[in-house]
Amino acid sequence: MTDTAPEKGDMLILRPQEGKNFWQPVPANGHISVRIAPGIVNVETPFSLGTQTLPPQGCVREHAHPIHDEVLHFISGRGKAVVEGVEYDAEPGVTIFVGRNRRHKFINTSTDQELHWLWFIQPNGLEDFFEQIGRPMEPGQPDPTPFPRPDNVLEIEQQTAFSAGSKE
Repeated sequence: MTDTAPEKGDMLILRPQEGKNFWQPVPANGHISVRIAPGIVNVETPFSLGTQTLPPQGCVREHAHPIHDEVLHFISGRGKAVVEGVEYDAEPGVTIFVGRNRRHKFINTSTDQELHWLWFIQPNGLEDFFEQIGRPMEPGQPDPTPFPRPDNVLEIEQQTAFSAGSKE
């Protein structure tokens, strides 16, 4: 009788400045850190996970994801999450699940604090959007925001993780 060990999956440890980090254009501004995604690590089921930081008065415009389930967990700051037109507090400790095709947006209502959260989306694709519309973020680099979104942002949305008809 042969005793075989089960196949083990990948393992990855990232320090705060590691991952794939991108400055984001208007209207969000701020920055994204993609922490886990296919291409970074071998995952059995395609998903991606990262953080987003919105500066004071920053806004992630209303959008939906056609086949994706998304989880957001707010870590610091204060703001509003608007899901299907209903406002919810976005503050430390709040977790929001947004299923496919549910319209949602996020607003940092503070005038002096960043709003910071962890996001998880399955299947993946959101990380590709952030990379295509953003600018690489290097440690110690000054914040280049605000800068415009690419002219073909709607095409990028359609190719990544967004439903048609995202609002400006």
